[in-house]
Amino acid sequence: MKRALSALGARFSARARLAHALRLIEDGEVVAGVALLGSVAETGMPEAQFRVGRAYLDGTGVPPSLVEGARWMRRAAEAGWVEARLVLGTLYLFGLPRDGISDHGVRLVAETPDDRVPDPVEAARWAYLAAEAGSPDAQALYGYILLDGPPGLRDPAAAEGWFSRAAAAGCPQGHLGLGLVWMRAAGDEAGQARAAEALRVAADAGLGSAQFLLGALIEQGRGVARDEAAATALYGRAAEAGVRAAQARFGLALLEGRGCARDATRAESWLRRAALAGDREAASLLGDLYASGGTLPPNYVEAALWYRRAASAGHAAAWRALGMLVLTGAGQPRDVTEAARCFRQAAALGDGRAGADLGNLLLGQDVSEDDRRDLGRYFADAAAAGDPVAAFNFSICLTHGLGMARDEPAAAAWMLRAADGVVNAQYWYGRMKLEGRGCAADTAAGRGWIARAAEAGMADAQVALAQLMLTGRGGPRDHAGAAALYRAAAEQGQVDAMFSLGAMLGGGHDLPVDRGQAQHWFRMAAERGNALGQLMLGRYLLRGLAGETDPAEARRWLERAAAQGVSDAAAELVRLGPGPAARVETG
Repeated sequence: MKRALSALGARFSARARLAHALRLIEDGEVVAGVALLGSVAETGMPEAQFRVGRAYLDGTGVPPSLVEGARWMRRAAEAGWVEARLVLGTLYLFGLPRDGISDHGVRLVAETPDDRVPDPVEAARWAYLAAEAGSPDAQALYGYILLDGPPGLRDPAAAEGWFSRAAAAGCPQGHLGLGLVWMRAAGDEAGQARAAEALRVAADAGLGSAQFLLGALIEQGRGVARDEAAATALYGRAAEAGVRAAQARFGLALLEGRGCARDATRAESWLRRAALAGDREAASLLGDLYASGGTLPPNYVEAALWYRRAASAGHAAAWRALGMLVLTGAGQPRDVTEAARCFRQAAALGDGRAGADLGNLLLGQDVSEDDRRDLGRYFADAAAAGDPVAAFNFSICLTHGLGMARDEPAAAAWMLRAADGVVNAQYWYGRMKLEGRGCAADTAAGRGWIARAAEAGMADAQVALAQLMLTGRGGPRDHAGAAALYRAAAEQGQVDAMFSLGAMLGGGHDLPVDRGQAQHWFRMAAERGNALGQLMLGRYLLRGLAGETDPAEARRWLERAAAQGVSDAAAELVRLGPGPAARVETG
């Protein structure tokens, strides 16, 4: 009966026709209802225009159309409908198809979703009109534009005011906006706590962005107690709400067991969702996950796919990882040239290790002369642009004539430029000064450069400086200082330093003799293949110099040293006589 009366009334007034259209939609006759809404909208009724625009945007009763939806929203907004102004402001903020926008509104065109153009100025205009009319959501939207819009529109103080009005009206987006403003302005713990409280209100209302930001504060312990489990739970809620950054962070938490049980399978699923949505860090993590294996089987083809996705988005470490896969032929054909291209991209994006990888690639035996020339040109250009790692590698090219003519003076000049920021360059420039290669010999300056590299912890530089201290070349003799340097290098695994430290502790230097420690370091060197260490360990065990005698073991070490061409070891074996295996039993 009501429906019949509604249909009857629709014959007499636009308002009644609107009510009838809404009843049809409510009863499930959506197509008929939206068609009737359209006829009412054509009469100029703002509410009907808004509802038709909403139908096109949602694809309710008509084919979805961003342009048609915007066209009807514009008509309703110009007629003063507040909700239409809010929606139109949002549409302009996120972008409409380029050909669908005109000075007089929006016209119907073929839609191209990838060719949408944001218009923050128009967005601000319509959001402001709706905000002034009292819409809390519009107040929050206008606040966001003032906070993060183009420089000409930004006004953080005004943004805070609009967010406060929206929050006072109970709008969760207003609380989120206040949290953002206060986070950025926070100079102490109290400011961060204030921001966290505003974000918590928005997070409790279900806003994914607020859940993610609050999770980040809780994970870092900024303004709130640090709690990895609570942070991970918030990341999970935000991930479910579709926040891309939260999906990546939640996937990482599952991968590493941060505040939750480790679950590589779920981690892969969330990282994949984030990566497919465009998160380059998530794509790189997926590459790592598939390359390293662990609880999932290694899949280098899949790893390369995700590294490429991350690399194409500008992820430096992903370019380097991809270069490593290509260089080793993991999951794809080995290609030195392609590996070099990947390393160059990584280095250009700031990955310092990639510059060293390029240098190692340059010195590789299987690199063609064409590849060397290409790498040399890259190093020359990057060095000229101020890259110290490239300057170091360019100097190596010039020193050895790799892909270019040999030029030691130019090599020394570039090595000096690199030495301000590259430890290896300090060491090699020091050697150049000591030897007068490409520059005037200056032992004091050479020792000084090597000392800088040694102080930075470079083991080879520590050994070189210790040798200079022993001989007094380029500066005073200092046996105690030399022994300390040998020990530092030996503890890093430098085998020659192990032998040299043993030799110093064994006597003959300005140090207390400690043959027990000397034998320890000789053994460390011997076990790592150092021939002189094997000789000295054999002598110590043969003669009991450290209080321990073991002729059988002594013979084994002396035989190893002799096999490496140490004549003193061969002489010791002759004096020792034939071993047990050489005796012939007689009966």
